Amino acid sequence: MNRMMSFGLSMRYLGYHAASWRHPDANPRGGMQFAHFAEVARKAEAAGFDMLFLADGIGIRAVDSPVGALAQTAQTADLEPMTLLSALAAVTTNIGLVATASTTYNEPFHVARKYASLDRISGGRAGWNIVTSWSEAEAWNFGRDTHLGYAERYERAYEFADVVEGLWHSWGKDAIVADKKTGIFLDTSRLHVLNHKGAHFRVRGPLDVPPSPQGHPVMVQAGASDAGIELAARKAEVVYALPHDLQMAESYSRRLRGALEQHGRNPRSIRILAGITPYIGATMAEAQEKYDAMNALIPPELGLSYLYAQLGDLSAFPLDGPVPDPVDPRVRSIAQGLITMARSRNMTIRQLYNFIAAGFGSRVVIGTPESIVDEMQEWFETGFVDGFNLCPALLPMDIDSFSNHILPELRRRGLARTGYAGSTLRENLGLPMPGCCYPA
Repeated sequence: MNRMMSFGLSMRYLGYHAASWRHPDANPRGGMQFAHFAEVARKAEAAGFDMLFLADGIGIRAVDSPVGALAQTAQTADLEPMTLLSALAAVTTNIGLVATASTTYNEPFHVARKYASLDRISGGRAGWNIVTSWSEAEAWNFGRDTHLGYAERYERAYEFADVVEGLWHSWGKDAIVADKKTGIFLDTSRLHVLNHKGAHFRVRGPLDVPPSPQGHPVMVQAGASDAGIELAARKAEVVYALPHDLQMAESYSRRLRGALEQHGRNPRSIRILAGITPYIGATMAEAQEKYDAMNALIPPELGLSYLYAQLGDLSAFPLDGPVPDPVDPRVRSIAQGLITMARSRNMTIRQLYNFIAAGFGSRVVIGTPESIVDEMQEWFETGFVDGFNLCPALLPMDIDSFSNHILPELRRRGLARTGYAGSTLRENLGLPMPGCCYPA
């Protein structure tokens, strides 16, 4: 059987473009309305996407630097992802449901219980995107003046993920007997007490949510720093990566798959999905026109705010001048990636913020269906990626564009399947059932 691409759809607000809410066809209040997300989910499922992906931060992380930027962004009005995905589970059948939950400002039992519940509600379609919190805006919502230090955040994350996975394995096979005649509902010998005692957490267990048909939610991770690679190598089954060129994709793939081997895991057991924001046109000129028209909606203050967390306040530098070195970046791996890309392409500050604001960090690809598929095929056939996480500039319109122009060409080349392989997210991603972490 031919290897097929995997696809996620990132459902960020009204799309990944900073000014998507200003587009003439956009509903500017859609990011606060369930009907908007239900339409996105149904379109993505009809197109055959493997999963919906909801990034999340526990607070408003948009900044008012330069002053005025905060008033210009729609990425301040949001919905809590687990509530939203639970509702979407009722209006979808096959598509996976993946959301971010931070290991910094949550407790393992809460995360284990919520995601296990979503997994059962959806019939085995849930996934947990494991992240650490990095913004002070999140710290301020949880009784802290500053966020935890970098090393401490990841040490906590490693233990957190171990505890969650252990809780998901609380239930042995056939633990629920439900025998009306004998009056026995539960075989207590198959209910496992975790009794975890570690540096950050003390969790007895067991979890009170039995497993779904896929065993437990798929574990997802997004991050390219050394600590992020280590977390992925320990736990992740899917990673969401943000390489901006094939060289970066190769470097990331080699680092990640090498780390998996060091942990005794098959380096091909993980699915790497690269973020991509396509601007599609019948001709290159038409695609470029779409890109330029969207970028024309970005005020300079808003554009600069997209660089602030990684490169600092650049308002004192000329917008059409070179990109300076970053100062105290919040997410180091992204900052280094931006600098490398900007200098390799001789980009100005304005060109860089347009590029980032056009895809919020994912790779922006401008072209015809054939040229875009050519690039996707090249990346896929190198083995450096296993598929793509579509980050549409404008939702829900760009799902139609991708479905009508990109997917047919991928299928014609035998690179994308035409239907779902099974009923669970694991089946559709080709991932194995998780083994039990308790002795038989």
